Amino acid sequence: MNDKGSKIGVVLLNMGGPENLDEVEPFLRNLFNDREIIRLGPFPWLQKLIAGRIVKKRAPKSREAYRRIGGGSPLARISAEQGRALAALLNGDEDGGHEAADGKYMVRCAMRYWHPRADETLAEFRQAGVRQLLALPLYPHFSRATTGSSLNDLRRALAAHDDFFSYREINAWPEQPDYLAALSETIEQGATVFGTEEYTLVYSAHSLPVSFIQAGDPYLEHIKRTIAGLEARLGRAGELCFQSRSGPVRWLSPSTPEMLEQLAGRGVKNVLLVPISFISDHVETLDEIDHQYHELAHNLGIRLVRPPALNTHPRLIAALAALVKKEGFTTDRDHT
Repeated sequence: MNDKGSKIGVVLLNMGGPENLDEVEPFLRNLFNDREIIRLGPFPWLQKLIAGRIVKKRAPKSREAYRRIGGGSPLARISAEQGRALAALLNGDEDGGHEAADGKYMVRCAMRYWHPRADETLAEFRQAGVRQLLALPLYPHFSRATTGSSLNDLRRALAAHDDFFSYREINAWPEQPDYLAALSETIEQGATVFGTEEYTLVYSAHSLPVSFIQAGDPYLEHIKRTIAGLEARLGRAGELCFQSRSGPVRWLSPSTPEMLEQLAGRGVKNVLLVPISFISDHVETLDEIDHQYHELAHNLGIRLVRPPALNTHPRLIAALAALVKKEGFTTDRDHT
């Protein structure tokens, strides 16, 4: 297929989340039915049955977490805001903050477990006449549980469109310079709360079953590459731990609660906790860190501070734009 067209589509991939409490259970059902991230039982037909039981048990606790952060996940809203900012930057409208109708780039989100789903997003691109697509995961670090599952979901949706779209994808960007710069700025901003007091820098990444790493998943290596880049910029070392465990399998360790307990045992009084694998606020930052871990740290005699999430940080949007431009797309207008 000719890799030219009048407009280039950028698909921002993310997990998605329930936007109200009634959506929590169907969202969890979509998540636990994904055998690419968790295999429930030896046979695919058992997945739905076991997932249904797990969801019924977990839904009340999850609903309470979403209730504490305002009644739903802000992830779809923030991802859409990131998309609008990216489109504005790519189309030369950095100040306007909107996607020009005649712009070269069209940016939309596709969520893995909630709306807008990949098939919905592709239908919108096709209706707009977009034929060139670039998948850009909003996960800097590749794991089969996040980027891998999202890309596979998008590829399945693309198959329904035969050869209408030409397609490229980005897998990971753990050392993208603007991304590292954005993280460095928020870390330095968060540290100002401590004034002249000493603090311990702790990176909290979303956990992953150890079996994934043993099978070759590069997630942990990507996290460490990001941290190495940050340490070079900040001139100080940090400690790594892992949050959001669920299920009886062996997870990456230490967990974030275990890390806080270890630090308390060493007499640490101030902790700057950086959610290293999250670029947007959602339930893991707004509830798990800001509520649960904050309360645990307080009980341990630790002052815990979380830097602001990147969300629509200008340097993050610049990072996404640089990743898109690096692909070197061309349009018919570029040759007229």
